[in-house]
Amino acid sequence: MILGNYTLEVNYMAIVWKSNGTYTGVGEEPGESLWIQKEYRGEQQSRPSLEGNISAEVVVIGAGLAGVLTAYLVQERGMSVVLLESNVAGGGITKNTTAKITSQHGLIYKKLMTFKGEELAREYAWSNQIAVEKYDEIISRLHIDCDYEIKPNYIYTLDNDLRIKQEVEAANKLGLPGTYTKETTLPFPVKSAIRFDGQAQFHPLKFLDRLAKELTIYENTRITEIRSDGLILTDKGSAKGKKIVIATHYPFINAPGYYFLRMHQEREYLVALRCKDINKSIKLDGMYLDGDQQGYTFRNYKDYLIFGGGSHRTGQYNPMDSYAKLEQAASKWFPDYEISHTWSNQDCMTPDSIPYIGRYSVNYKNLFVATGFNKWGMSGSMVAAMILRDMIMGRKNEHQNVYDPRRLMLSGSKVLLKDTGIISKSILKELLKIPHDNYKDIEQGKAGVISHHGQRVGIYRDKQDNYFFVLTKCPHLGCSLEWNQNELSWDCPCHGSRFDYRGRLLSNPATSNVYDACQRRRK
Repeated sequence: MILGNYTLEVNYMAIVWKSNGTYTGVGEEPGESLWIQKEYRGEQQSRPSLEGNISAEVVVIGAGLAGVLTAYLVQERGMSVVLLESNVAGGGITKNTTAKITSQHGLIYKKLMTFKGEELAREYAWSNQIAVEKYDEIISRLHIDCDYEIKPNYIYTLDNDLRIKQEVEAANKLGLPGTYTKETTLPFPVKSAIRFDGQAQFHPLKFLDRLAKELTIYENTRITEIRSDGLILTDKGSAKGKKIVIATHYPFINAPGYYFLRMHQEREYLVALRCKDINKSIKLDGMYLDGDQQGYTFRNYKDYLIFGGGSHRTGQYNPMDSYAKLEQAASKWFPDYEISHTWSNQDCMTPDSIPYIGRYSVNYKNLFVATGFNKWGMSGSMVAAMILRDMIMGRKNEHQNVYDPRRLMLSGSKVLLKDTGIISKSILKELLKIPHDNYKDIEQGKAGVISHHGQRVGIYRDKQDNYFFVLTKCPHLGCSLEWNQNELSWDCPCHGSRFDYRGRLLSNPATSNVYDACQRRRK
Protein backbone atom coordinates (compact mmCIF):
# COMPACT_ATOMS: atom_id res chain seq x y z
CA MET A 1 0.00 0.00 0.00
CA ILE A 2 1.54 3.32 -1.07
CA LEU A 3 0.82 6.47 0.96
CA GLY A 4 2.71 9.33 -0.65
CA ASN A 5 6.40 8.62 0.02
CA TYR A 6 5.52 5.75 2.35
CA THR A 7 4.98 2.04 1.87
CA LEU A 8 2.82 0.13 4.34
CA GLU A 9 3.44 -3.60 4.36
CA VAL A 10 1.55 -6.23 6.33
CA ASN A 11 4.02 -8.88 7.51
CA TYR A 12 2.53 -11.83 9.49
CA MET A 13 1.54 -10.06 12.75
CA ALA A 14 3.69 -7.09 11.81
CA ILE A 15 3.18 -3.80 10.11
CA VAL A 16 6.39 -2.22 8.88
CA TRP A 17 6.74 1.47 8.08
CA LYS A 18 9.05 2.16 5.17
CA SER A 19 10.14 5.29 3.34
CA ASN A 20 12.78 6.69 1.04
CA GLY A 21 13.74 9.22 3.72
CA THR A 22 15.89 9.06 6.85
CA TYR A 23 15.06 8.66 10.55
CA THR A 24 14.05 11.93 12.18
CA GLY A 25 12.09 13.09 15.19
CA VAL A 26 11.52 11.62 18.62
CA GLY A 27 8.09 10.52 19.80
CA GLU A 28 6.71 11.57 23.17
CA GLU A 29 7.16 9.07 25.99
CA PRO A 30 5.05 8.65 29.16
CA GLY A 31 6.41 10.02 32.41
CA GLU A 32 8.30 8.09 35.08
CA SER A 33 7.22 7.75 38.68
CA LEU A 34 8.88 9.31 41.67
CA TRP A 35 9.92 5.86 42.93
CA ILE A 36 12.32 5.05 40.09
CA GLN A 37 14.24 8.33 40.27
CA LYS A 38 17.89 7.57 40.98
CA GLU A 39 18.18 10.20 43.72
CA TYR A 40 15.44 8.45 45.73
CA ARG A 41 16.00 4.80 44.88
CA GLY A 42 19.75 4.66 44.35
CA GLU A 43 21.52 2.40 41.89
CA GLN A 44 19.47 -0.58 40.74
CA GLN A 45 21.13 -3.96 41.05
CA SER A 46 21.86 -5.71 37.76
CA ARG A 47 20.73 -9.34 37.63
CA PRO A 48 21.44 -12.02 35.02
CA SER A 49 19.03 -13.70 32.64
CA LEU A 50 18.39 -17.40 32.94
CA GLU A 51 20.96 -19.60 31.19
CA GLY A 52 20.65 -23.33 30.73
CA ASN A 53 18.41 -25.54 32.85
CA ILE A 54 17.73 -25.07 36.56
CA SER A 55 15.41 -26.54 39.17
CA ALA A 56 13.99 -25.50 42.53
CA GLU A 57 11.28 -26.60 44.90
CA VAL A 58 9.34 -23.41 44.13
CA VAL A 59 9.48 -21.24 41.00
CA VAL A 60 7.79 -17.84 41.21
CA ILE A 61 6.98 -16.13 37.90
CA GLY A 62 6.92 -12.35 38.24
CA ALA A 63 9.27 -10.29 40.42
CA GLY A 64 6.92 -7.52 41.40
CA LEU A 65 6.01 -7.02 45.04
CA ALA A 66 3.65 -10.02 45.19
CA GLY A 67 6.21 -12.36 43.65
CA VAL A 68 9.15 -11.12 45.72
CA LEU A 69 7.20 -11.30 48.99
CA THR A 70 5.95 -14.81 48.20
CA ALA A 71 9.45 -16.00 47.35
CA TYR A 72 10.88 -14.38 50.48
CA LEU A 73 8.33 -15.91 52.87
CA VAL A 74 8.61 -19.35 51.27
CA GLN A 75 12.42 -19.22 51.37
CA GLU A 76 12.24 -18.28 55.05
CA ARG A 77 10.64 -21.69 55.62
CA GLY A 78 13.68 -23.45 54.17
CA MET A 79 12.49 -24.21 50.65
CA SER A 80 14.60 -23.49 47.56
CA VAL A 81 13.08 -20.70 45.44
CA VAL A 82 13.88 -18.92 42.18
CA LEU A 83 12.08 -16.02 40.52
CA LEU A 84 11.73 -15.49 36.77
CA GLU A 85 10.99 -11.98 35.52
CA SER A 86 10.39 -10.89 31.92
CA ASN A 87 11.62 -7.37 32.63
CA VAL A 88 13.41 -6.28 35.80
CA ALA A 89 12.43 -6.78 39.44
CA GLY A 90 9.90 -4.13 40.42
CA GLY A 91 9.70 -2.92 36.83
CA GLY A 92 5.96 -3.42 36.35
CA ILE A 93 3.02 -2.21 38.41
CA THR A 94 5.04 -1.93 41.64
CA LYS A 95 7.07 1.02 40.38
CA ASN A 96 3.90 3.08 39.73
CA THR A 97 1.91 2.50 42.91
CA THR A 98 0.97 5.15 45.48
CA ALA A 99 2.46 2.73 48.06
CA LYS A 100 -0.18 2.98 50.77
CA ILE A 101 -0.10 0.07 53.21
CA THR A 102 -3.59 -0.11 54.62
CA SER A 103 -6.48 -2.45 55.38
CA GLN A 104 -9.00 0.27 54.46
CA HIS A 105 -9.72 -0.39 50.79
CA GLY A 106 -12.21 2.32 49.99
CA LEU A 107 -15.73 1.83 51.32
CA ILE A 108 -15.56 -1.96 51.10
CA TYR A 109 -16.60 -3.43 54.46
CA LYS A 110 -20.28 -2.53 54.33
CA LYS A 111 -20.36 -4.15 50.87
CA LEU A 112 -18.58 -7.30 52.07
CA MET A 113 -20.84 -7.63 55.10
CA THR A 114 -23.89 -7.39 52.82
CA PHE A 115 -22.83 -9.72 50.01
CA LYS A 116 -20.28 -12.07 51.61
CA GLY A 117 -21.50 -12.30 55.17
CA GLU A 118 -19.73 -11.45 58.39
CA GLU A 119 -17.42 -14.48 58.46
CA LEU A 120 -15.84 -13.89 55.03
CA ALA A 121 -15.79 -10.12 55.57
CA ARG A 122 -13.82 -10.71 58.77
CA GLU A 123 -11.36 -12.99 56.92
CA TYR A 124 -10.74 -10.24 54.39
CA ALA A 125 -10.46 -7.54 57.05
CA TRP A 126 -8.02 -9.33 59.31
CA SER A 127 -5.86 -10.79 56.57
CA ASN A 128 -5.21 -7.24 55.39
CA GLN A 129 -4.73 -5.82 58.89
CA ILE A 130 -2.21 -8.59 59.63
CA ALA A 131 -0.52 -7.73 56.33
CA VAL A 132 -0.03 -4.14 57.52
CA GLU A 133 1.58 -5.43 60.69
CA LYS A 134 3.74 -7.91 58.74
CA TYR A 135 5.34 -5.05 56.81
CA ASP A 136 6.26 -3.39 60.09
CA GLU A 137 7.76 -6.64 61.38
CA ILE A 138 9.89 -7.29 58.26
CA ILE A 139 11.09 -3.69 57.96
CA SER A 140 12.05 -3.58 61.63
CA ARG A 141 13.76 -6.98 61.64
CA LEU A 142 15.83 -6.34 58.51
CA HIS A 143 16.39 -2.63 59.29
CA ILE A 144 15.15 -1.68 55.81
CA ASP A 145 15.63 1.98 54.92
CA CYS A 146 12.51 2.51 52.79
CA ASP A 147 11.07 5.78 54.17
CA TYR A 148 8.54 3.80 56.17
CA GLU A 149 6.09 5.98 58.11
CA ILE A 150 3.09 5.03 60.24
CA LYS A 151 0.19 7.23 59.16
CA PRO A 152 -3.61 7.22 59.43
CA ASN A 153 -5.57 6.43 56.29
CA TYR A 154 -8.72 8.36 55.43
CA ILE A 155 -11.58 7.64 53.06
CA TYR A 156 -13.57 10.85 52.72
CA THR A 157 -16.79 11.95 51.06
CA LEU A 158 -17.90 15.31 49.75
CA ASP A 159 -21.62 14.55 49.90
CA ASN A 160 -22.60 11.09 51.23
CA ASP A 161 -22.31 11.07 54.99
CA LEU A 162 -24.50 7.97 55.33
CA ARG A 163 -22.00 5.78 53.44
CA ILE A 164 -19.22 6.85 55.81
CA LYS A 165 -21.32 6.11 58.90
CA GLN A 166 -22.26 2.68 57.53
CA GLU A 167 -18.62 1.92 56.76
CA VAL A 168 -17.52 2.91 60.27
CA GLU A 169 -20.19 0.65 61.75
CA ALA A 170 -19.13 -2.29 59.55
CA ALA A 171 -15.41 -1.78 60.28
CA ASN A 172 -16.00 -1.62 64.02
CA LYS A 173 -18.12 -4.76 63.95
CA LEU A 174 -15.21 -6.56 62.28
CA GLY A 175 -12.75 -5.25 64.87
CA LEU A 176 -10.92 -2.81 62.60
CA PRO A 177 -9.55 0.56 63.81
CA GLY A 178 -12.11 2.78 62.05
CA THR A 179 -13.34 6.06 63.49
CA TYR A 180 -15.74 8.72 62.19
CA THR A 181 -14.44 12.25 61.70
CA LYS A 182 -15.19 15.53 59.96
CA GLU A 183 -11.67 16.88 60.47
CA THR A 184 -8.99 16.50 57.80
CA THR A 185 -5.92 18.41 56.61
CA LEU A 186 -7.10 18.49 53.01
CA PRO A 187 -7.24 21.92 51.30
CA PHE A 188 -11.03 21.70 50.86
CA PRO A 189 -13.97 20.85 53.16
CA VAL A 190 -15.34 17.31 53.31
CA LYS A 191 -18.70 16.05 54.51
CA SER A 192 -17.09 13.35 56.65
CA ALA A 193 -14.45 10.62 56.61
CA ILE A 194 -13.55 7.25 58.10
CA ARG A 195 -10.07 7.20 59.67
CA PHE A 196 -7.97 4.07 60.16
CA ASP A 197 -5.07 4.59 62.55
CA GLY A 198 -1.88 2.52 62.53
CA GLN A 199 -1.59 2.28 58.72
CA ALA A 200 1.60 3.10 56.81
CA GLN A 201 3.32 4.41 53.67
CA PHE A 202 6.77 3.72 52.25
CA HIS A 203 9.05 3.71 49.21
CA PRO A 204 8.00 0.46 47.49
CA LEU A 205 11.14 -0.10 45.41
CA LYS A 206 13.54 0.48 48.29
CA PHE A 207 11.64 -2.20 50.19
CA LEU A 208 11.54 -4.57 47.23
CA ASP A 209 15.24 -4.03 46.41
CA ARG A 210 16.23 -5.02 49.93
CA LEU A 211 14.21 -8.26 49.90
CA ALA A 212 15.42 -9.05 46.39
CA LYS A 213 19.00 -9.20 47.70
CA GLU A 214 17.98 -12.31 49.65
CA LEU A 215 16.62 -14.07 46.56
CA THR A 216 17.71 -15.70 43.30
CA ILE A 217 16.11 -13.68 40.50
CA TYR A 218 16.58 -14.09 36.75
CA GLU A 219 15.58 -10.95 34.86
CA ASN A 220 14.78 -10.34 31.18
CA THR A 221 13.59 -13.94 30.93
CA ARG A 222 10.26 -14.41 29.18
CA ILE A 223 8.14 -17.52 29.77
CA THR A 224 7.04 -19.31 26.60
CA GLU A 225 5.36 -22.42 28.04
CA ILE A 226 4.47 -24.07 31.33
CA ARG A 227 3.98 -27.84 31.22
CA SER A 228 1.88 -29.93 33.55
CA ASP A 229 4.96 -31.71 34.93
CA GLY A 230 6.36 -28.40 36.28
CA LEU A 231 8.76 -27.69 33.41
CA ILE A 232 8.88 -24.00 32.51
CA LEU A 233 10.27 -23.09 29.09
CA THR A 234 11.67 -19.60 28.53
CA ASP A 235 13.39 -17.72 25.74
CA LYS A 236 16.71 -18.24 27.58
CA GLY A 237 16.53 -21.72 29.11
CA SER A 238 14.25 -23.81 31.31
CA ALA A 239 13.32 -24.15 34.97
CA LYS A 240 11.71 -27.07 36.78
CA GLY A 241 9.63 -26.50 39.90
CA LYS A 242 7.65 -28.77 42.19
CA LYS A 243 5.42 -25.77 42.92
CA ILE A 244 4.86 -22.82 40.59
CA VAL A 245 3.41 -19.41 41.48
CA ILE A 246 2.15 -17.05 38.77
CA ALA A 247 2.42 -13.51 40.14
CA THR A 248 2.58 -11.63 36.84
CA HIS A 249 -0.06 -8.98 37.62
CA TYR A 250 -2.43 -10.43 35.00
CA PRO A 251 -2.22 -14.23 34.51
CA PHE A 252 -0.85 -15.00 31.06
CA ILE A 253 -2.25 -18.55 30.83
CA ASN A 254 -5.79 -18.34 29.45
CA ALA A 255 -6.79 -21.94 30.08
CA PRO A 256 -7.24 -23.41 32.58
CA GLY A 257 -8.32 -20.66 34.94
CA TYR A 258 -10.08 -18.39 32.42
CA TYR A 259 -9.13 -15.27 34.38
CA PHE A 260 -9.65 -13.18 31.26
CA LEU A 261 -13.39 -13.79 31.71
CA ARG A 262 -13.30 -12.74 35.35
CA MET A 263 -11.25 -9.53 35.48
CA HIS A 264 -10.78 -6.23 33.74
CA GLN A 265 -8.12 -3.56 34.21
CA GLU A 266 -8.36 0.10 35.20
CA ARG A 267 -5.94 2.98 34.86
CA GLU A 268 -5.23 5.85 37.22
CA TYR A 269 -3.07 8.93 36.69
CA LEU A 270 -0.67 10.47 39.17
CA VAL A 271 1.45 13.57 39.58
CA ALA A 272 4.00 14.68 42.15
CA LEU A 273 3.67 18.28 43.33
CA ARG A 274 6.46 20.35 44.80
CA CYS A 275 6.37 23.89 46.13
CA LYS A 276 7.96 26.54 43.93
CA ASP A 277 9.60 27.79 47.11
CA ILE A 278 12.04 24.98 47.98
CA ASN A 279 11.80 25.88 51.67
CA LYS A 280 8.11 24.95 51.79
CA SER A 281 6.18 21.74 51.32
CA ILE A 282 2.63 20.39 51.48
CA LYS A 283 2.09 18.42 54.68
CA LEU A 284 -0.93 16.21 55.24
CA ASP A 285 -1.43 14.27 58.46
CA GLY A 286 -2.04 11.02 56.61
CA MET A 287 -3.10 9.28 53.39
CA TYR A 288 -6.38 10.24 51.72
CA LEU A 289 -8.76 8.81 49.13
CA ASP A 290 -12.17 9.97 47.96
CA GLY A 291 -14.88 7.34 48.43
CA ASP A 292 -16.17 8.32 44.99
CA GLN A 293 -14.37 6.46 42.18
CA GLN A 294 -13.96 9.71 40.24
CA GLY A 295 -12.36 11.49 43.20
CA TYR A 296 -8.72 11.96 44.16
CA THR A 297 -5.94 10.31 46.15
CA PHE A 298 -3.29 12.12 48.24
CA ARG A 299 -0.16 11.22 50.18
CA ASN A 300 3.16 12.83 51.05
CA TYR A 301 6.64 11.64 50.15
CA LYS A 302 9.45 13.79 51.51
CA ASP A 303 8.81 17.30 50.13
CA TYR A 304 6.39 16.04 47.51
CA LEU A 305 2.66 15.52 47.46
CA ILE A 306 1.55 12.55 45.36
CA PHE A 307 -1.81 13.46 43.88
CA GLY A 308 -3.87 11.22 41.60
CA GLY A 309 -7.21 10.49 39.99
CA GLY A 310 -8.86 10.14 36.60
CA SER A 311 -9.63 6.45 37.04
CA HIS A 312 -11.23 4.61 34.11
CA ARG A 313 -11.37 1.20 32.50
CA THR A 314 -8.35 0.54 30.30
CA GLY A 315 -9.24 1.09 26.66
CA GLN A 316 -12.16 3.42 27.42
CA TYR A 317 -11.21 7.09 27.22
CA ASN A 318 -13.99 9.62 27.66
CA PRO A 319 -12.88 12.23 28.40
CA MET A 320 -9.25 11.81 27.33
CA ASP A 321 -7.68 14.52 29.48
CA SER A 322 -6.83 12.85 32.79
CA TYR A 323 -3.54 14.71 33.26
CA ALA A 324 -5.22 18.00 32.39
CA LYS A 325 -7.87 17.24 35.01
CA LEU A 326 -5.17 16.70 37.64
CA GLU A 327 -3.33 19.85 36.62
CA GLN A 328 -6.50 21.91 36.85
CA ALA A 329 -7.36 20.57 40.33
CA ALA A 330 -3.78 21.05 41.53
CA SER A 331 -3.70 24.68 40.38
CA LYS A 332 -6.94 25.31 42.28
CA TRP A 333 -5.98 23.67 45.58
CA PHE A 334 -2.20 24.11 45.53
CA PRO A 335 -1.53 27.34 43.57
CA ASP A 336 2.01 27.70 44.95
CA TYR A 337 3.05 24.27 43.73
CA GLU A 338 4.14 22.86 40.41
CA ILE A 339 4.06 19.39 38.85
CA SER A 340 7.48 17.73 38.90
CA HIS A 341 6.58 14.16 37.81
CA THR A 342 3.69 12.52 35.96
CA TRP A 343 2.95 8.82 35.64
CA SER A 344 0.13 6.29 35.65
CA ASN A 345 -0.71 2.85 36.94
CA GLN A 346 -2.93 -0.07 35.99
CA ASP A 347 -4.77 -2.49 38.25
CA CYS A 348 -6.64 -5.76 37.81
CA MET A 349 -10.22 -5.49 39.01
CA THR A 350 -12.35 -8.46 40.08
CA PRO A 351 -16.18 -8.41 40.01
CA ASP A 352 -16.54 -8.68 43.80
CA SER A 353 -13.52 -6.47 44.73
CA ILE A 354 -11.59 -9.40 46.27
CA PRO A 355 -8.29 -10.74 44.81
CA TYR A 356 -7.81 -14.23 43.42
CA ILE A 357 -5.26 -16.01 45.61
CA GLY A 358 -4.84 -19.78 45.64
CA ARG A 359 -4.65 -22.66 43.18
CA TYR A 360 -4.66 -21.55 39.56
CA SER A 361 -7.33 -24.12 38.77
CA VAL A 362 -8.83 -27.19 40.41
CA ASN A 363 -7.05 -29.47 37.94
CA TYR A 364 -3.52 -28.26 38.76
CA LYS A 365 -2.66 -28.81 42.41
CA ASN A 366 0.89 -27.40 42.20
CA LEU A 367 0.15 -24.23 40.20
CA PHE A 368 -0.80 -21.11 42.19
CA VAL A 369 -1.91 -17.59 41.35
CA ALA A 370 -2.07 -14.12 42.93
CA THR A 371 -3.91 -11.44 40.97
CA GLY A 372 -6.78 -8.94 41.03
CA PHE A 373 -5.66 -6.64 43.83
CA ASN A 374 -8.24 -3.96 42.95
CA LYS A 375 -5.80 -1.03 43.44
CA TRP A 376 -4.67 -2.26 46.89
CA GLY A 377 -1.55 -4.14 45.88
CA MET A 378 0.59 -3.33 48.91
CA SER A 379 -1.54 -5.13 51.50
CA GLY A 380 -2.85 -7.53 48.82
CA SER A 381 0.67 -8.65 47.90
CA MET A 382 1.49 -9.44 51.52
CA VAL A 383 -1.81 -11.27 52.00
CA ALA A 384 -1.06 -13.33 48.88
CA ALA A 385 2.46 -14.12 50.07
CA MET A 386 1.26 -15.36 53.47
CA ILE A 387 -1.57 -17.47 52.03
CA LEU A 388 0.52 -18.98 49.24
CA ARG A 389 3.40 -19.72 51.61
CA ASP A 390 1.05 -21.76 53.78
CA MET A 391 -0.58 -23.54 50.83
CA ILE A 392 2.81 -24.43 49.35
CA MET A 393 3.88 -25.78 52.74
CA GLY A 394 0.72 -27.92 52.85
CA ARG A 395 -0.92 -25.89 55.61
CA LYS A 396 -4.36 -24.29 55.64
CA ASN A 397 -4.35 -20.52 56.06
CA GLU A 398 -7.26 -19.28 58.16
CA HIS A 399 -7.97 -16.46 55.67
CA GLN A 400 -7.71 -18.33 52.37
CA ASN A 401 -11.39 -19.11 51.77
CA VAL A 402 -12.45 -15.56 50.96
CA TYR A 403 -9.77 -15.34 48.22
CA ASP A 404 -10.50 -18.72 46.59
CA PRO A 405 -10.25 -18.16 42.80
CA ARG A 406 -13.15 -20.59 42.24
CA ARG A 407 -15.51 -18.85 44.66
CA LEU A 408 -19.13 -18.02 43.87
CA MET A 409 -19.57 -14.30 43.19
CA LEU A 410 -23.20 -13.31 43.54
CA SER A 411 -22.15 -9.74 44.33
CA GLY A 412 -20.22 -9.44 41.06
CA SER A 413 -22.73 -10.87 38.57
CA LYS A 414 -23.58 -7.47 37.06
CA VAL A 415 -19.91 -6.66 36.59
CA LEU A 416 -19.32 -10.03 34.92
CA LEU A 417 -22.17 -9.41 32.50
CA LYS A 418 -20.85 -5.93 31.71
CA ASP A 419 -17.33 -7.28 31.10
CA THR A 420 -18.69 -10.00 28.81
CA GLY A 421 -20.60 -7.39 26.82
CA ILE A 422 -17.51 -5.21 26.39
CA ILE A 423 -15.45 -8.19 25.20
CA SER A 424 -18.09 -9.22 22.66
CA LYS A 425 -18.49 -5.67 21.36
CA SER A 426 -14.73 -5.16 21.00
CA ILE A 427 -14.19 -8.42 19.10
CA LEU A 428 -17.07 -7.61 16.76
CA LYS A 429 -15.66 -4.13 16.23
CA GLU A 430 -12.37 -5.61 15.05
CA LEU A 431 -14.13 -8.06 12.76
CA LEU A 432 -16.96 -5.97 11.34
CA LYS A 433 -16.55 -2.22 11.72
CA ILE A 434 -14.55 -0.69 8.90
CA PRO A 435 -13.21 2.79 9.71
CA HIS A 436 -12.82 5.41 7.02
CA ASP A 437 -10.35 7.91 8.47
CA ASN A 438 -7.90 9.39 5.97
CA TYR A 439 -4.41 9.23 7.42
CA LYS A 440 -3.70 12.75 6.14
CA ASP A 441 -6.57 14.13 8.24
CA ILE A 442 -5.01 12.97 11.51
CA GLU A 443 -3.73 15.96 13.49
CA GLN A 444 -0.17 16.10 14.79
CA GLY A 445 0.03 14.49 18.23
CA LYS A 446 -3.17 12.51 17.61
CA ALA A 447 -4.16 9.08 16.28
CA GLY A 448 -6.78 7.61 13.98
CA VAL A 449 -7.78 4.37 12.26
CA ILE A 450 -7.95 3.47 8.57
CA SER A 451 -8.94 0.34 6.66
CA HIS A 452 -6.37 -1.61 4.63
CA HIS A 453 -7.44 -4.81 2.85
CA GLY A 454 -10.26 -5.26 5.38
CA GLN A 455 -7.95 -4.83 8.39
CA ARG A 456 -8.09 -2.01 10.90
CA VAL A 457 -4.82 -0.09 10.96
CA GLY A 458 -4.09 2.38 13.74
CA ILE A 459 -1.97 5.44 12.91
CA TYR A 460 -0.26 7.84 15.29
CA ARG A 461 1.14 11.08 13.86
CA ASP A 462 3.70 12.74 16.13
CA LYS A 463 4.50 16.44 16.35
CA GLN A 464 7.50 16.01 14.06
CA ASP A 465 5.12 14.68 11.35
CA ASN A 466 6.22 11.04 11.66
CA TYR A 467 3.54 8.38 11.18
CA PHE A 468 3.43 5.11 13.15
CA PHE A 469 1.24 2.23 11.95
CA VAL A 470 -0.03 -0.72 14.00
CA LEU A 471 -2.60 -3.46 13.58
CA THR A 472 -5.39 -2.79 16.08
CA LYS A 473 -6.11 -6.48 16.75
CA CYS A 474 -4.83 -7.38 20.22
CA PRO A 475 -2.64 -10.52 20.02
CA HIS A 476 -4.08 -11.75 23.33
CA LEU A 477 -7.63 -12.70 22.29
CA GLY A 478 -8.38 -10.53 19.28
CA CYS A 479 -10.15 -7.52 20.79
CA SER A 480 -9.89 -4.14 19.08
CA LEU A 481 -7.26 -1.80 20.53
CA GLU A 482 -8.27 1.77 21.39
CA TRP A 483 -6.08 4.87 21.38
CA ASN A 484 -5.04 6.34 24.74
CA GLN A 485 -4.33 10.03 24.16
CA ASN A 486 -3.20 10.45 27.78
CA GLU A 487 -0.14 8.26 27.22
CA LEU A 488 0.08 7.81 23.46
CA SER A 489 -0.58 4.09 23.57
CA TRP A 490 -2.91 1.49 22.05
CA ASP A 491 -4.88 -0.20 24.85
CA CYS A 492 -7.19 -3.20 24.96
CA PRO A 493 -10.61 -2.50 26.57
CA CYS A 494 -11.24 -6.21 27.14
CA HIS A 495 -8.30 -7.35 29.26
CA GLY A 496 -5.98 -4.35 29.57
CA SER A 497 -3.00 -5.23 27.37
CA ARG A 498 -1.18 -2.07 26.29
CA PHE A 499 1.22 -1.23 23.46
CA ASP A 500 3.17 1.93 22.75
CA TYR A 501 2.55 3.85 19.54
CA ARG A 502 5.27 1.77 17.86
CA GLY A 503 3.37 -1.41 18.74
CA ARG A 504 5.71 -2.64 21.47
CA LEU A 505 4.14 -4.46 24.42
CA LEU A 506 3.81 -2.34 27.58
CA SER A 507 1.74 -4.62 29.82
CA ASN A 508 0.14 -8.06 29.85
CA PRO A 509 -1.87 -10.32 29.50
CA ALA A 510 -0.62 -10.16 25.88
CA THR A 511 2.85 -11.68 25.59
CA SER A 512 3.97 -10.29 22.22
CA ASN A 513 4.21 -6.99 20.39
CA VAL A 514 1.52 -5.93 17.97
CA TYR A 515 4.34 -6.17 15.44
CA ASP A 516 8.02 -6.99 15.51
CA ALA A 517 9.55 -4.21 13.43
CA CYS A 518 8.78 -0.56 12.81
CA GLN A 519 10.84 2.10 11.10
CA ARG A 520 10.11 5.81 11.31
CA ARG A 521 10.60 8.17 8.44
CA ARG A 522 10.00 11.87 8.03
CA LYS A 523 7.47 12.74 5.38
